[in-house]
Amino acid sequence: MKKIVKKSPTLNMKPPENAIVLFDGSNLNAWRQKNGKAAMWKILPDGAMEVTKQDIVTQKKFSDFKLHLEFKTPLKPEATGQARGNSGVYLLERYELQILDSYGLTPQNNDCGAIYKVAAPLRNACYPPLRWQTYDITIHAPRFDKSGKKISNAEVTVEQNGILIQDKTEIPHPTGSRFSKNEVKEGGILLQDHHNPVQFRNIWILPL
Repeated sequence: MKKIVKKSPTLNMKPPENAIVLFDGSNLNAWRQKNGKAAMWKILPDGAMEVTKQDIVTQKKFSDFKLHLEFKTPLKPEATGQARGNSGVYLLERYELQILDSYGLTPQNNDCGAIYKVAAPLRNACYPPLRWQTYDITIHAPRFDKSGKKISNAEVTVEQNGILIQDKTEIPHPTGSRFSKNEVKEGGILLQDHHNPVQFRNIWILPL
């Protein structure tokens, strides 16, 4: 019997003409560490980058945008829970879209595809570890009045491997404990170092 390996319909998607390429496998020029130093993640021969040490964040800040990225979690059969291929995409450096090996699980609000501790994914769209997966993210930043008071929450829609997992989900506050608690109208894209060799490739952004 022939084995069928399902692939994301947006895998290897090329950036639109007016998109900003954040990583194409050649360099880390679009990224830095939070402290301003050069990004130190490893670029692999196949054009992926691998988490090594320190979170990295884009040099540029963004507000409303569409983001495409591809990721691969490692195989860690000895690990459990949050130790299985953990990383994350922090939108505006505030709101974490979780990356984790959650294959075959009933998704909770800290599993892959979750807005961390805010909203579980609508369904489990994960592939097994060591398989390339895609996130296609649309986010609208929070809005503020002239006095700086927030008048609307950030809102995010996410497709994982071509399947809708977050549908105009409102994010009422920043997620996680390590980053700023204030909300902003624009910010960088942060990729998290959670001490797992997660890989990323083909990252581009389309400002709206």
